[in-house]
Amino acid sequence: MTPQQENPQPGEGGFLKNLWKTLMRPSGRFSLGTLVVAGAIGGILSWGGFNWAMEMTNTETFCLSCHEMEDNVYREYKNTIHYNNRTGVRATCPDCHVPKEWGHKVMRKIQASNELYHHFLGTIDTREKFEAKRITLAKNVWRVMKRTDSRECRNCHSFDYMDLKMQESRARKRHVDALDEGKTCIECHKGVAHELPEGVYEAEREVVNESGG
Repeated sequence: MTPQQENPQPGEGGFLKNLWKTLMRPSGRFSLGTLVVAGAIGGILSWGGFNWAMEMTNTETFCLSCHEMEDNVYREYKNTIHYNNRTGVRATCPDCHVPKEWGHKVMRKIQASNELYHHFLGTIDTREKFEAKRITLAKNVWRVMKRTDSRECRNCHSFDYMDLKMQESRARKRHVDALDEGKTCIECHKGVAHELPEGVYEAEREVVNESGG
């Protein structure tokens, strides 16, 4: 074996090999217990920082930091019962659009990176652009909610705890039918927080056909 083979140069993988050996070599300055404690503290801080960032981006204030939201859907939402009602119970943007379960929440945050991309592109940065895209945006949300059985709606609403006898006759009949037919909230409750786009009925049929319903 030549000297060059015994001491590979950084460009030949020697750097990575030496780095790995250094990381795996027992420390002469710190005890194993110290290293374990330091690693645990570092892990806790990293995990805490990650969750802190998750929660910071999971507030209505953060949602409204994009003017597309504040100037369009938020203004509509302020005129609905989800914003202002006799009981004072309010559903905020994350309540309806971000899952509670951690795994689903992380996936939703990853998907939201596409929304940031379009924010910086200026895809819907004017009212005119937003209205032109409204039906497409609505269908995207309807598809997701139908696929997840309106998961975020069920954070507050549940058939299991509805007292149907206390509902007005039309609502009671529709909820009974929905239970019998296995329907999900978004199939009947489009437009409860945002204005319905033009072409909504054609779009509804399209989404139903896609799902095989």
